[in-house]
Parts: sequence; structure tokens; C-alpha cells
Amino acid sequence: MSEEPEIRTRWSDMSGGIDAAQAYQRRFDDLAASGADVHGEARLVAALQPAPARILDAGCGTGRVATQLTTLGYTCVGVDADRHMIEVASERDPATLFVRGDLSTLALRTQAFDLALMAGNVVPLLAPGTLPATLARIAAHLQPLGLLVAGFGLDAEHLPGGCPVTTLADYERAAAAADLALVAHWSTWDRAPRPQNSADEGGYVVAVHRKQ
Repeated sequence: MSEEPEIRTRWSDMSGGIDAAQAYQRRFDDLAASGADVHGEARLVAALQPAPARILDAGCGTGRVATQLTTLGYTCVGVDADRHMIEVASERDPATLFVRGDLSTLALRTQAFDLALMAGNVVPLLAPGTLPATLARIAAHLQPLGLLVAGFGLDAEHLPGGCPVTTLADYERAAAAADLALVAHWSTWDRAPRPQNSADEGGYVVAVHRKQ
């Protein structure tokens, strides 16, 4: 049986196969073992959309957030373009459905999620030029009034080395084109406010939008 072709993204140009995927997960395992809080994203999801609910973890990686959401009583589906990440996620958590797929052409059988999540710099790591299509496909999988929550860096300090910045203005244009209305911008997953009157888009943003 032939191997599935690679789905090219900026992440795929940086990733390093199954060893890199396992190392990625070990880093979070080590952080958790040291007492660090690694569940800020899941906490915010729970505050915005109490369980039980259907959650789409778009760009799920090795399943850290999806697994926590399943533990909290959500029905969560994780999707990622990286087959090695999906392999690690599925091995670690058979209770959550993990699917390999291209977010810009996403077409799951179930298009009835209450909330979609894009954590871990998924937005700037998409394939170049695919942000509008990605947000449109994710919006198509949301219930009316469903939420999209995306967290990503806005400067080099908050991005992987070599990853170009996706500006907040570009993200907002793509969200508006997908019929997603702005609910809030925060600077952390704990809902710390962003500066109100600054022309500098640097730092980190957690953007929340609602499907119209």
C-alpha cells in the first residue's frame, strides 16, 4: 500500500518526521511533569462553551488540547495535516477521533461543531495563501452562532524560527470573508486584554469570532 502524499504547509517544511512529533509531545509531557500549566487553551474553551459540546481541534498536533477536552466531557475531533502528529495523537488517546486532513479543503462528515479551535500557531503555519480558504472551511463546519478561537504569535519572538508573521489585519479580513464576526481579542489564553491604542501588532493574540 502506497504512503499517503504529504500535505504541504509551512509546518511541514519545518517538521522532522515521527521522531520530531514524539519529541514535540515529550516537551509538553515534561512541562506538565514539572508542574507547568499546559491546559490554558482547554480552560478557555470550557469558559466559552461548557461541556458537553462538539469541538473541532483544527491543527491538533499530537492531541494535547483535544485529549484534555475529551477528558472534560467534550466530543472532540482533532485534525492535522502532519501524519506523524496524528499517529502520535492516536496512539496516546484512542478515545478521541484524530483525522489527517488539509484544513483549507476540510470536508468532515459531521459539520455541526459548537466551537473550533486553532491553537499552537496553526494560523501562521498554514500553507502560504490558504488562510481565507481555511477559515471558510472551518466556518462551514460550525453550528450557527458557533465560535472559532485562534491563538497565534504576531512577531518573531512568538513564532517558530523562520515562520513569517500573519498580521491581525489579514486574519480579520479572512474571518470577515468567512462570515465570522469578532467577539474579542485577548493577549493570552487567560483572557488578558490587548493594548487598545497601539499601532504595534506584536506579541500574541487570542481571537474569538462567532459564525453569523
